[in-house]
Amino acid sequence: MNIGTSEDKLQQIIDVERRLGEIQDVDVLLECILTETRKIVNADAGSIYVRDGNSLKIKYGQNDTHLKELAPGEKLPYTYFSFPINEKQICGYVALTGKPLNIKDCYRISDAKPYKFNKNTDLATGYRTKSMYTLPLKMANGNLLGVLQIINRKDESEHIVNFSDEDELLIEHFASSAVQALQHAYLTSNMVMRMLRMAEFRDPKETYPHVERVSSYSLEIYDRWAFNHNVPMEEFHRYRDNLKIAAKFHDVGKVGISDVILKKTFPRFTDEERNIMKGHTIIGAQLFEPPESALDVMSQDIALHHHDRWDGGESGYPGDVNINDFSIKTGVVPAFKPLSGKDIPLAARIVAVADVFDALSHKRCYKEAWSIDDAFQEIQNNSGTHFDPEVVLAFMQIRERICSIQLAIPDEAE
Repeated sequence: MNIGTSEDKLQQIIDVERRLGEIQDVDVLLECILTETRKIVNADAGSIYVRDGNSLKIKYGQNDTHLKELAPGEKLPYTYFSFPINEKQICGYVALTGKPLNIKDCYRISDAKPYKFNKNTDLATGYRTKSMYTLPLKMANGNLLGVLQIINRKDESEHIVNFSDEDELLIEHFASSAVQALQHAYLTSNMVMRMLRMAEFRDPKETYPHVERVSSYSLEIYDRWAFNHNVPMEEFHRYRDNLKIAAKFHDVGKVGISDVILKKTFPRFTDEERNIMKGHTIIGAQLFEPPESALDVMSQDIALHHHDRWDGGESGYPGDVNINDFSIKTGVVPAFKPLSGKDIPLAARIVAVADVFDALSHKRCYKEAWSIDDAFQEIQNNSGTHFDPEVVLAFMQIRERICSIQLAIPDEAE
């Protein structure tokens, strides 16, 4: 394998830095930072963690050796865990001291060091962690955002080697640019969170964990759908970045629905109330009018069409409507022509599956949670009627990751 000269690596870093600045979603950006850092120094594996109070929480783990053992299109298991920031673990030590750590062999750390390497994961998976470089991701003011850890650098012959002084310089240079991009993405994330908290205050069913799960499900569904359809890489990365954020706005239009209707539990809606409730799709779309970016367009598509049915059935809404014909004062959804099939935007077809699955599998004020098996079966049963069959196929192919996301993002009361 030709790893490239120092000049090649610097040019690679410059090219990647430009792309980082275009990524809007924090999670997508974190994944990209880990991937690109590994590429720069040809590292086989790595993880990226974010600070959560006095703990570090893993966001992404990557391992090319294990990935090669999977069937095409499959991903490594979705991992989620956290641990306190202290000097006993390598990442915790780096977070605590604020200094990078270059370890030549994780199995031969001196007993004089306060930190140790936990071999349990290696023993369970048959992997051998050797060289490791861990560095803090710090803002200019010194505040810690997280920790980046890369493992097992390989030379041109695929032999595991140590991380060199040159590698350290390249990684630290790239990390400084990555932190700038992260700070910008966090500003976007905080703005999105405030907007969604407003919707949560209005609708007790529209919890932030629900929104986060729907967003994460949607990203995973799209990743598999894109693999199944051989989507070009540039389009793939651009689309998933927008989708991760836009999916969160699927029900934001509920901020414009009366509390009398929004918080009603029993009896269920009258026909008039149901018609008013349907207006949340149009209100949500109006919030992004006029659309000024690809993200605005996708957010509008999802808010407006995530309740449309694949078969154009009567229970789908709002269909082919002019959002400017709707007045929040009257709350009456205008007569519409149903949308069906691929006339419904792809992002909305994906979120439709993610939203219904999450609603089924979690308790609501008007129902108990369905079992995971029953919720998956219901999605499958509605393939080709309510849902796009190709989206359902992608969803069923990633069942394990969907289940892992559920466990990783529980409702606050659970």
